[in-house]
Amino acid sequence: MSELRSKVIQLYKHLQFLGREYPGVNGPQKFRQQVRDAFLKNKDETDPNKIKALLAQGRYVAKEVEALYSLKKYRSIKQRYSQE
Repeated sequence: MSELRSKVIQLYKHLQFLGREYPGVNGPQKFRQQVRDAFLKNKDETDPNKIKALLAQGRYVAKEVEALYSLKKYRSIKQRYSQE
């Protein structure tokens, strides 16, 4: 159980870190609050299979946010260098 706990904490910290640059006016605060609310909603979960499923869902969200940042960076670079 402590193995799952450490994975949950690690995922939470990673998502909070990713939320620093979330786009939008109140993007970072809103994203971090949504992550916090999602983790608090499931804090009493004890079924290891359910926890693993939630971890997989959290990892998916993290990958999607990372892809969003990559796309944002690509668009920015493309815009800078395509204006000739």
